[in-house]
Amino acid sequence: MDQAAGSAQDAQRVPVCYRHPDRETGVHCTRCERPICPECMVSASVGFQCPECVRTGSGTGHSPAASRPRTVAGGTVTADPRLVTKVLIGLNLAFFLVQSAVGDSFTDRFDLIGQAYVPLLGSVQGIAHGQSYRLLTAMFLHGSYIHILFNMLSLWWIGGPLEAALGRARYIALYFVSGLAGSALSYLLAAPNQPSLGASGAIFGLFGATAVLMRRLNYDMRPVIALLVINLIFTFSWSGIAWQAHIGGLVAGLVCGYAMVHAPRRHRNLIQYGACVLFLVAVVVLTLLRTAQLT
Repeated sequence: MDQAAGSAQDAQRVPVCYRHPDRETGVHCTRCERPICPECMVSASVGFQCPECVRTGSGTGHSPAASRPRTVAGGTVTADPRLVTKVLIGLNLAFFLVQSAVGDSFTDRFDLIGQAYVPLLGSVQGIAHGQSYRLLTAMFLHGSYIHILFNMLSLWWIGGPLEAALGRARYIALYFVSGLAGSALSYLLAAPNQPSLGASGAIFGLFGATAVLMRRLNYDMRPVIALLVINLIFTFSWSGIAWQAHIGGLVAGLVCGYAMVHAPRRHRNLIQYGACVLFLVAVVVLTLLRTAQLT
């Protein structure tokens, strides 16, 4: 009896999502009061509701047909909340297969490089020579099996839950803005003949946004902070890692993530996408500045 009572008390102290028993949560449905994780949260006029309450129109004052389920950040709730993450992983794997099949000549055409003579291509290449597309294409290239394995596992573990919490459109915006911010900072600060590639900039942006989201939902911050610190230690202690891309992506993820989960309902879209646009403007400005320096 005492042991059973103790177990019940432990369960009350650490509630878990009623639909996903393996996920601890501190958020409850404002209608039925069942604990719900970010994947199950639907934004309501006050707090969050569970999918069942939203589906039946409970507590909204509207019919089920008029009810529009929303994520924590105001995005549309979808049947597959990890679809974009799966597509991104598929694109990265497809590019890596092409790299493996074609060889270094393909990688040299699309990795991030400021300005350098590339022997395999027989000419001077780089963003400073009008190849600004490298800021984007470098985000989908990887240098080894370990490199892509580590990044894709991180993308699945971090990106999936974040996509469910933000919604597809906001998640896509966050991913590409973070990746481009990382590419731009790398272009600005790294040596012009130093090539770099990888999805790490975008993934660090997802790390930053996840930290903001967990803080917003009053989750235990220690796991994500510990994971972020470990990644930063690797970033600055191992040679050959483009720390500029990691820091640029992380800053973009923190700022845009904060805008997405803290934006007031009335001006939500303006603030959320406005923050992303401001970072894209910053990417353009940094790129033009560095190009002017090199040319």
